[in-house]
Amino acid sequence: MFTTLLRIIKYGLQGFWRNGWLSTTTLLVMLLTLLAFIGLTLFNVLTDTALAALQDKIDISVYFKTAASEDDILNAKNALESLPEVKKIEYISRDKALEIFKSRHQNDPTIAQALEELTTNPLNASLNVKARDPKEYAAIADYLEKEPLKVLIEKVTYAQNAVIIERLDKIIKTGERAGLILTIILTLAAILVTFNTIRLAIYSNRDEIGIMRLVGASNRFTRGPYIIEGIIYGLSAGIISILAAMPAVYFVSPYINVFIPEINLWNYFVSSIVKLLGYQFFFGIGLGIVSSWIAVRRYLHI
Repeated sequence: MFTTLLRIIKYGLQGFWRNGWLSTTTLLVMLLTLLAFIGLTLFNVLTDTALAALQDKIDISVYFKTAASEDDILNAKNALESLPEVKKIEYISRDKALEIFKSRHQNDPTIAQALEELTTNPLNASLNVKARDPKEYAAIADYLEKEPLKVLIEKVTYAQNAVIIERLDKIIKTGERAGLILTIILTLAAILVTFNTIRLAIYSNRDEIGIMRLVGASNRFTRGPYIIEGIIYGLSAGIISILAAMPAVYFVSPYINVFIPEINLWNYFVSSIVKLLGYQFFFGIGLGIVSSWIAVRRYLHI
């Protein structure tokens, strides 16, 4: 059994090297497919990071009436924190709100002078509420419209942020659909290319296959080398794609960091290289095996 396996691997390697330009062309197309795949993987990481950062900057602010006591506001905060849609709540007291306002306008002499003439704090206490998912802000806003919270609240900024929240939700859904469609297209392309390569290999070796059958070769022994060829294509393309992606990622990382400071793409690539290599092997070898198996089943009539 072990000897037979070694011979199958040997004949698969021989077929890979013997087909020369055909193997090179197939490997290049498989390489482009895997480069696109790793590019899509990294793009999804960047998109998720950017959307998470953008989502973290979006919230709804709940401003309470000046007559509302701090205990009432803290009770409202506890009630909101019990909602499964709520991720985080920040309480800003009237005094803290005044400090923030002064800090933001410290270089404006007109506002500074106006604040000095005030005898009371005109600002309201507020809660900044962040949801776990952008589409859940509507449910939180509806909750704030119910008693007993409604009588305490002066204003909710959900209406102002609703457009941004809705657009963010659409961006997330569009990105997910585009990624799924692109992955399907790349998978079909890789299967088709490897399928045609194995089909041509079977056609060019038809006389040799006939001789093997005459001398009593088993179906497994006859089909095995073509499956091994598919595995070699996927394995080789997986390794080369990682090596080819390295300089590209290193080059674009500083530029991406300007737009998305929350992630260093090069550091992510280096720290996740084993995982990325595993993805490439799994995707490449899987496509090689599937397309080779389909070609063998269809064109190797044994």
